[in-house]
Amino acid sequence: MEATEKRPILIPWDFTERAGFALQHAVILNKSLNTDIYLLHIAKKEKEAQDAKATLDKEIPNLEKKFGTKLKVLIEVGSIFKTISEKALELRAEMVIMGTHGMKGMQKVVGSWALKVIAGSKVPFIVIQAPPKEIGFEKIVFPLDFRTENKEKISWIQYIGKLYHSRFFIIKQKTGDSKFQKNLQTNLHFTKKFLDNNLIPYDIATAEGKKNFATEVIEYANDIKADLILIMTTKDINLADYIIGANEQMIISNKYEIPVMCINPRPGKIKGGFSATGG
Repeated sequence: MEATEKRPILIPWDFTERAGFALQHAVILNKSLNTDIYLLHIAKKEKEAQDAKATLDKEIPNLEKKFGTKLKVLIEVGSIFKTISEKALELRAEMVIMGTHGMKGMQKVVGSWALKVIAGSKVPFIVIQAPPKEIGFEKIVFPLDFRTENKEKISWIQYIGKLYHSRFFIIKQKTGDSKFQKNLQTNLHFTKKFLDNNLIPYDIATAEGKKNFATEVIEYANDIKADLILIMTTKDINLADYIIGANEQMIISNKYEIPVMCINPRPGKIKGGFSATGG
């Protein structure tokens, strides 16, 4: 990414408390990025869009005064499952910061919309459930398994790490399969070499393998008081994943309300520098 290029932060805005939490995270992050913050409201019908505009015209001055920053507004008629990613790509957004609810009872089914919104996006998402507790992301959990897509997260380690002087906590998946073990060791070697070469501090832990890996990642993140979990979503997530809860959905909706940064797999090799949209 060119040093002079400023890519905005995009926040899906539905007037809820958690959208407000997302804005709080964005304001803190923007102290480092110094870019534009867009609030994106998506309406189902034109009349709803007009009503939203009237409400936002009243709310924006108060929000700007409260957070001490200028805000830009976008109001679109469409579907959250397409429009958020489309607008993020159109704006060449740095990232989307989105508020969501944890999986509780029926929310395990109806709350799966978060993963559906994220899947396929070329722009990364940070999904939050609560207001920020700390300034920045100092402790970041980095789950590592046998998938080749893990390497695509590496450039984000450098990017986030430089912003906050972060320490990364790698947690390896435990597996008894020899092929998976080989792939895991390859990913670990690649990650360690990158971290060492860039002087990024890190710790390495191995999951016990007694529970689902996603569950063990969440528990580990809570134990070390992590500020962020960085994950790569699964390619070709199907309907069953949305209904029963893919591993990513479990982490996104973790009960400890730890923010989660989601990167979608994309073709191509890791390149130098940083590009939110792959461009």
